[in-house]
Amino acid sequence: MSRVVVKTEGIAKIVPTAEGQLTILEGIDLEINAGESVAIVGASGSGKTTLLGILAGLDMPSSGSAWLGGVEITALDEEKRAKVRGEQVGFVFQTFQLLGSLTALENVMLPGELRGESGAEKDARDLLEKVGLAERFAHYPRQLSGGEQQRVAIARAFASRPNVLFADEPTGNLDSSTGHKVIELLFNLNKEYATTLILVTHDDRLAERCDRTIVLDAGRIVS
Repeated sequence: MSRVVVKTEGIAKIVPTAEGQLTILEGIDLEINAGESVAIVGASGSGKTTLLGILAGLDMPSSGSAWLGGVEITALDEEKRAKVRGEQVGFVFQTFQLLGSLTALENVMLPGELRGESGAEKDARDLLEKVGLAERFAHYPRQLSGGEQQRVAIARAFASRPNVLFADEPTGNLDSSTGHKVIELLFNLNKEYATTLILVTHDDRLAERCDRTIVLDAGRIVS
């Protein structure tokens, strides 16, 4: 039987604006099983990134509950949510989010070092080799192309051995051919590490590679 790793019940997100209340999400109920790959799609402003943030414990809903790895994260304070994220979650963002003062190797070592693991450097070297950057260990982000930076970011995300990997428009800043390579890499590593993958994307090729797609329209799941 499949194990549910991400679940929401009645999630809503409402924010005050000068014009009154703005409903970003409403009545979101979903379940995602271990090992599944799920794309969240919809027009700009449909609430995709907000939903991803709530599922990952980066943002809190106005009402409703969310669970991550069996823990009700919406019942926790920020410190405890951060602990759950550190233990369970990896992230890949559109803007790479690499630390400019660290080399590619040091960026990928960071999750392991923060957890005090002795094999952080070996793991980081292995992952950078898997993403085709064995020649780039000592390069800083500014010395890498956008595609190379995203590959470093993917290696770093898997370095934390996450149960769930959240990706927000991972090909959004890349040209079509580079984006295609990054997609291949993401899904190959995801399969190898048996990670649950949840991604927000405008890229149809990326959504088609997932086991299923959740379509949001004006803050509601429509399919």
